[in-house]
Amino acid sequence: MKLKICVVISTYNEDITKELYNSAKKELDKFGIKKADVFKVPGAFEIPVVISKLSKKYDGFIAIGCIIKGQTANFDLICNAITNGIMQISVTQKKPVGNSIITLFNRDQATQRFNRGKEAARAVLEILKIK
Repeated sequence: MKLKICVVISTYNEDITKELYNSAKKELDKFGIKKADVFKVPGAFEIPVVISKLSKKYDGFIAIGCIIKGQTANFDLICNAITNGIMQISVTQKKPVGNSIITLFNRDQATQRFNRGKEAARAVLEILKIK
């Protein structure tokens, strides 16, 4: 069976999200998935709605984004909303969503987390093995 995987990636903090995507892509390649469809969204907050709209078309999803804490409570609100949205979609649609939306206190922390794309891809592929 050929798996259909979709990557939804935020263009906000694009220098970071590109690295997360590269990490995920290498892992997908390793498992024989040479082409995943990619949809770009302006920010991480838009990722759950796009996955929800596409949920019937794909076997699994990888969500890629980067949120850096600012001076307001917006960071906590956005992170919680995204996490809850992704989990709700995954459970109700019975589709794995690898969460590679990293949350940081500063940009320097990003380089230590580029492997999160790989981890999200691997998680999706492992869940898809479960019948």
